[in-house]
Amino acid sequence: MVLSRDSSVTVVDRIRRDPAFAIGLLDEAVSLFLNGEPDVARLVLRDLVNGTIGFEGLAIATSKPSKSLHRMLSAKGNPTMDNLTLILGVLRRELQVEIQVNMIACA
Repeated sequence: MVLSRDSSVTVVDRIRRDPAFAIGLLDEAVSLFLNGEPDVARLVLRDLVNGTIGFEGLAIATSKPSKSLHRMLSAKGNPTMDNLTLILGVLRRELQVEIQVNMIACA
């Protein structure tokens, strides 16, 4: 029998050792939200939180209960725009990046 491990564990390990990968995931999560795939975006943000600040650190930084943050960033979560803005702001500061949005015309 082949042993495997949860893909989230692999992603979190990569986030912890590769800052460029973490920044790329934040970019991808924002793009997913803006392009109508919030379910996937929340799961990407969940892995990003686990690989960087952790949910306890995020709870302190946002003044939100850790359990609430876990629910918000679950597949069925539904964070308000205010809460999503808080989470993105914390991750942006943690990764020391600015978020810019560029629009391009569809072909």
